[in-house]
Amino acid sequence: MPGLFQKILISAAVLGLVAVEGAPSVEPRTATEQGNGPKAIYFLTNEAQNAVVALPVGCDGTLSGGSVTGTGGKGSNAIDTNTSLPAAPDALGSQSALTVSGQYLFAVNAGSNTLTMFSISARDPTKLTALGRSASVPGDFPVTVAASAKNNLVCVGTTGVKSGVSCTSFSSHGLGKLDALRPFGLGQTNPPVGPFNTVSHTFFSSDESVLFTTVKGNPPLNNTGFVSAFPVKPTSACGGAISSLSTSETRSSPAGTAVLFGSAAIPGSTSLFVTDASFGGAVLSVDSSNKATLAEKGVISNQSATCWVTISDVTGTAFVTDIAVNRLVQMSTTDASIISSTDLSANGGPGLTDLASGGNFVYALSAGDGTTKTAVTVLDVSEGEVKQIQHFDVSSTGAGKNSQGMTVLM
Repeated sequence: MPGLFQKILISAAVLGLVAVEGAPSVEPRTATEQGNGPKAIYFLTNEAQNAVVALPVGCDGTLSGGSVTGTGGKGSNAIDTNTSLPAAPDALGSQSALTVSGQYLFAVNAGSNTLTMFSISARDPTKLTALGRSASVPGDFPVTVAASAKNNLVCVGTTGVKSGVSCTSFSSHGLGKLDALRPFGLGQTNPPVGPFNTVSHTFFSSDESVLFTTVKGNPPLNNTGFVSAFPVKPTSACGGAISSLSTSETRSSPAGTAVLFGSAAIPGSTSLFVTDASFGGAVLSVDSSNKATLAEKGVISNQSATCWVTISDVTGTAFVTDIAVNRLVQMSTTDASIISSTDLSANGGPGLTDLASGGNFVYALSAGDGTTKTAVTVLDVSEGEVKQIQHFDVSSTGAGKNSQGMTVLM
């Protein structure tokens, strides 16, 4: 897939998407005290027998040996359009293949079209207990999941023949039945052929009132992809009906974007920070009708495919990763300018995929390429400086180049 993404720059240039990197730099804000730091991180093996790897986080932010808990479902791989072979790393072509909400964890099983819910032990955050049976997803090839504690609602994005989003309620007893698919109509296959024209990331707005999904375009076909938005229908003030997701969609294709990938709601605003594999990162403004437009754009020099993002509560900035360039780039959530770029090539990893922030730290998955071991890179982002404090080998857990997702328990 990295070879294919290198071709995006040519297509993007034809479309006039790659501009001069001219946004002014912004000084990082002073970091706050860590307070209650992260307790554990989680990612998926995404193998034939899918499993969640849970690693405890020490007081200094570093990782140690944890647990591997089966989901009861199957992982899978999209097909790389450049090689016609199973894609890896980034086997699912997505962000947030699993997510944490409160003391619950949700994980997709792309190969069995199911969603699994776990409870997380309050005493040992690496101890996961499946709640009920995995729920069948009405779409094909689920790759991304979002959960709202405010609404007790979990939603899954699928990217196969039946692509779209579907949701259900959740409780301490487990998952309800997922509702009817809200279709995207991507004209895909099972498994999907990507990375172009596939679902990237499903996530809630900062106030959990809207469900967004980013979908990659296809620059060679002059297709810019889109941002999908469905409002949440909240519970009645008098009780009764539970929260659900509207079936009324707002779909927008922000001019100046092409291959929308990972995203993050910018805290305290309605804006979104998104990555675009064709150039870097951008800030999208979202109006009262949930239409997204390009507000600011940051071009990252010498990138291959910038695809994943997390926003740190400590720095208030975005951190983005590239599947084929082993570095962590820090960007402003105000104007998408580049604040810093931390070279991580000394650790031997080929690049980074999904990532999550917690307290003073950022945890980034290096899924490897079959020749390098799968690892998690831990970075301290406090005090206005970004520095690697650990490159933790996780290959002993059975995790390999199919590994996907990253989430953190605070």
